Amino acid sequence: MSDLETRPPAADAGNGLKRNAIGTGGIAFLVISAAAPLTVMAGVAPVAIGIGGIGAPMGYVVAGAVLLVFAVAFMAMTKHVKAAGGFYTYITLAMGKTVGLASAILAIVSYNCLQIGVYGLFAVQTQAMLRTLFGLDVPWPVVALAAIAAVWFLGYRGIDVGAKVLGVMLIAETAILAIMGVGILARGGAEGISFASFSPEHAFTPGVLAILAICFAAFMGFESTVLYRREARDPDKSVPRATYIAVGFMSVFYAFIVWTVIQAYGNGNVVTAAGELADGMFFATINQYVGPWAETVMYVLIVTSVYASQLAFHNAINRYVYMLAKDGILPAFLGRTHPKYKSPHRAGQIQTVLAAVVILICAIANADPYKHLLIWVNTPGIVGIVALQGLVSVAAFMYLRRNPTAVTKRFLIPVSVASAVLLFGVVALIAVNIELLTFADAATNAILLSVTPIVFLAGLLIARRLRTARPNVFARIGSFETHDS
Repeated sequence: MSDLETRPPAADAGNGLKRNAIGTGGIAFLVISAAAPLTVMAGVAPVAIGIGGIGAPMGYVVAGAVLLVFAVAFMAMTKHVKAAGGFYTYITLAMGKTVGLASAILAIVSYNCLQIGVYGLFAVQTQAMLRTLFGLDVPWPVVALAAIAAVWFLGYRGIDVGAKVLGVMLIAETAILAIMGVGILARGGAEGISFASFSPEHAFTPGVLAILAICFAAFMGFESTVLYRREARDPDKSVPRATYIAVGFMSVFYAFIVWTVIQAYGNGNVVTAAGELADGMFFATINQYVGPWAETVMYVLIVTSVYASQLAFHNAINRYVYMLAKDGILPAFLGRTHPKYKSPHRAGQIQTVLAAVVILICAIANADPYKHLLIWVNTPGIVGIVALQGLVSVAAFMYLRRNPTAVTKRFLIPVSVASAVLLFGVVALIAVNIELLTFADAATNAILLSVTPIVFLAGLLIARRLRTARPNVFARIGSFETHDS
């Protein structure tokens, strides 16, 4: 048994997540769907082009390369961490229960910021689709609340059902982007095909460095592969494979699509076009190079893309809450699974209610669904997840140094150090360029950036309190509900 393994009590027999429910493909679909490729391309890539210029594709390549280094360090511990608690259990194993619990609380808050904030994007995109295709004008809170109900339903039905639905949606949204890219190249773009985007003079400019935060945000959720370990078939192989597939695919695909859009307008005109067309850039591009039918399809698929992202994040959050409940940190009822579907349905119900409450508060406050709900609520989530990735890299270094038998490749320890340095460097870049994400004033940006350290500090204080007031609960942090139990 690994350092984290304990046996669950007999009373819990039969209460657990569904075993052998998904393989490598299903896990990859879940985590790539969380990133919502069509959404981050159509909704955010024009901003990256406007700031980074024709070198913008390299921003996605650099982000993918850094995250691939992280994945190598992350996956080095996979065979030694049998629990399904994601960052929580990895950090606990290497850095102790106090830091582990703080990281779990930060992960829950960060994923909730990402998931709940994106309901604002869902509402905006769905409103645009309904208005363009059907002439309907539906209030955004109504759209967001309907999405919350739809996400809850599939999450309730279990991970295997969700993975199948996400697989279909992911293939569809990837296909429409690929069709657009091929259509642009087939017609030679606006000025012929150019590879100037990847030349050093364009690929490593201050503008490209400035958009790294935007590029990293496009990968959010890929690290959640380990959360599905308990439900995976042959997890020692399927989890690492799914992680590498997710990072590799997104990096290459994002760079390719952004590069083709640059070809559609030409190196000299694309920045101006990105500024003028904004989030309508991809729709105008596919209309011109493929046809009006493709623009209509893209309007529909961008809605399903955001929905797929919401479902993937919902599943990830529920598994963090489930693990903390099994460890005794959160109320025990949150650690129960559905008797038929084996989904963490109680955790899902709480997350659903929380999302609905935030939407209603925003509606009452007359908040803007894009600026306030999406951008401002998402930003602490992005900062928190990248910071946790850096912390996991430190944990991997510490664990491998203490356990030489786990160092199966000589490069693992240097890679874990490089990963930590790179990721914390990204956190610093995000902080320096925060206005590119939020378009907010200095005071608002300071508040948004302070969420991550405040939540982490609160987690440390809660852990220290548990150690003295409830030592039996503290002893269980990061050590329950293993894959092999």
